[in-house]
Amino acid sequence: MTDSVPEYSIAPPTPRKGRGAVTNLQGRYEVDQREAVDDGWMVHEEEEGGPPALRTQVFDERAKTILTRNASPDIPFSVSLNPYRGCEHGCIYCFARPTHSYLGLSPGLDFESRIYAKVNAPELLEHELSKKSYVPEPIALGVNTDAWQPVERELRLTRRVIEVLSARGHPFAAITKSSLIERDLDLLAPMAARGQFMAAISITTLDADIARTLEPRAATPARRLRTIRTLSEAGIPVGVSIAPVIPFVTEPDMERVLEACAEAGASNASYIVLRLPWEVAPLFKDWLAAHFPDRAERVMSRVRDMRGGKDYDANFASRMKGEGLWADLLKQRFYQAARRLGLNERRRGILDMSQFMRAAPPDPVRDDPQMNLF
Repeated sequence: MTDSVPEYSIAPPTPRKGRGAVTNLQGRYEVDQREAVDDGWMVHEEEEGGPPALRTQVFDERAKTILTRNASPDIPFSVSLNPYRGCEHGCIYCFARPTHSYLGLSPGLDFESRIYAKVNAPELLEHELSKKSYVPEPIALGVNTDAWQPVERELRLTRRVIEVLSARGHPFAAITKSSLIERDLDLLAPMAARGQFMAAISITTLDADIARTLEPRAATPARRLRTIRTLSEAGIPVGVSIAPVIPFVTEPDMERVLEACAEAGASNASYIVLRLPWEVAPLFKDWLAAHFPDRAERVMSRVRDMRGGKDYDANFASRMKGEGLWADLLKQRFYQAARRLGLNERRRGILDMSQFMRAAPPDPVRDDPQMNLF
């Protein structure tokens, strides 16, 4: 046996079809440590045509609260609402992956295959908005999870949350990678007309092959462009979020993404440089090794150039855009392209809070005493 071949070699991670993470990395709060070891008896997955399909499991959760507040100076909202925990879209770069560690689950495959549905979200929101102490301010919907991910087709929690917000005249903004948002145009378009709703569609690349591994269960780039057009034609202010910009992977596509989105009807654009907090860093490196082994070292070297030599720097002043020469060049490229395309020429309108109703609007059927006789 040579020194280059270990006695108990660990098989390299093999991507699963339809999944972003290639491993089920342990969360940082788990006490017991586990290590996969090939003892020679295991049938290698590549010989069997790849690892078996991983079925998505959905669990009901009765949440205690539904509105999350933050005071981060680099985030343009202070209140958010997430109807689900975890996200089946499986975006490998998702900064929310580490939240599954709080549940004793992996930020890897568990995050995208073990989804928790906050089944009482609409009722909790209704209760929160009814409090005398509640001070209305715009709510950001779907920040730590995509509110229109596949399970929403059946559960319709996001739809019911929007019904509450619409009935109360409460403004909100949403960001998504899903074309399912088009299902709710009957609610969203009237709210936008009243100055109570705006949307953002996240697009990282126009390359369908890259998107298929990067964000495997999100809508295709072409489908997202059509969603931008549909929302815009319905009178909804819609922007594009190029997030994240990944050096040497999605970064070369940035100007083309902006051009396509402007043509589809987007009026605003923003970008965020790749962020790798906590367990996202090793998960992303495994993904790079599996899908882009030829450029993995270059990608991480450039990431560290923008993060002070580290994989990630949580400094509020730089975590969204990075710092250094390459970050400055990226910023110049973005703003030059946005200016050329007429994006961000108008300041996004402030959502109208004046129409908020603390009490639920009357229900003609529910409130008619005669109807209670039947």
